[in-house]
Amino acid sequence: MAIHSPAFKYTMETNNSQALYKIVLRNIAESPQSRITFAEYMDLVLYHPEYGYYSSLVIDIGKKGDFFTSVALGKDFGELLAIQLQEMWQKLGYPKLFTVVEMGAGNGNLARDILSYWESNNPEIIAHLQYIIVEKSLSLKHLQQATLQQFDGQIDIKWQSWEYILDDSLVGCCFSNELIDAFPVHRFVVNGDRLQEIYLTVENDCITEIQDDISTEDITKYFDLVAVDFTNTEYPLNYCTEVNLAALDWLNTVSNKLNQGYILTIDYGYPAVKYYHPQRSQGTLQCYYQHRRHNNPYVNLGQQDITAHVDFTALKNQGKLCNLDTLGFTKQGMFLMALGIGDRLNELSSGKYNVMEILQRRDALHQLIDPIGLGGFGVLIQGKNLTKEQSILQGLSIN
Repeated sequence: MAIHSPAFKYTMETNNSQALYKIVLRNIAESPQSRITFAEYMDLVLYHPEYGYYSSLVIDIGKKGDFFTSVALGKDFGELLAIQLQEMWQKLGYPKLFTVVEMGAGNGNLARDILSYWESNNPEIIAHLQYIIVEKSLSLKHLQQATLQQFDGQIDIKWQSWEYILDDSLVGCCFSNELIDAFPVHRFVVNGDRLQEIYLTVENDCITEIQDDISTEDITKYFDLVAVDFTNTEYPLNYCTEVNLAALDWLNTVSNKLNQGYILTIDYGYPAVKYYHPQRSQGTLQCYYQHRRHNNPYVNLGQQDITAHVDFTALKNQGKLCNLDTLGFTKQGMFLMALGIGDRLNELSSGKYNVMEILQRRDALHQLIDPIGLGGFGVLIQGKNLTKEQSILQGLSIN
């Protein structure tokens, strides 16, 4: 029996929001039992090819936008990543074709910072480099191409979908920065010893949340994978959280394409024991609109970002099933310290900079390693077909 929550109405601020609202209604009407999962809804409002948040021109990444990432704080983040990727090339024995796959490249600034650093500091890697960007959003792809136009004819950069990359073909590193948190998630509640999923349906001309049996047994398998038992009596009634099945499929795809090398994942999240702690009774879902965070995914359709934290235990354990070894898991602050961000802070006392430059740069560098901000992000590195020596990386030398 389905459990109904109070109906709600969408706030439609723009014509695009109204168009997207009608698409949601149509998808509900055409779906079995006239309902869709929250994951299907989230996929529509974020990735609809015309009106979705990541597909439209409204997405604004940066300090004055809906959200900002480590990349918005200057070149240091990208340059330190370049140092890590360069070490991976060395560990793999300087392969003649070293492939770097950036998954979800945002506005292209991170790729620009990495490639510019290599041009200036290690040009020999350029001759062996193939830089592939896997990007779902056509509008972001166009933005990335404009940002990286300076490298035309100098560096092998291409945009490809996973289906056009052969299995077992890549030697190098596949990396992402704040990608998985934007994958569509299933939402569910714990009612006693039962898991019930949250669906969206239409009643009295309003889109309504209902709770019913889970849509797929993959959700149950997920919690077996991460060893979470919701029959534990410590969980309060109507405990609400989410599960990211898309992350498991994504990791399986990436592993299949990788012949030898590394998968580097940077994102905000927790291990499963913390993610699904009984006290986190409302999950981790959050929305970002014009740099303000809130918890209502049913407003600003196509105009706001919707995210959920990453379950790093799931990525680790799924990796084992995909023939991946976990090489290390640390926080971004520690990761960047191991790669030399401390030296960059010390350099500010060299006399090369004026007072304003020192203050601005010091603030940016400290934000990258702030343990209650960006520095608290998780950094997971997994490897495939590596020797013991190849598994030891500079960025994981501080634990």
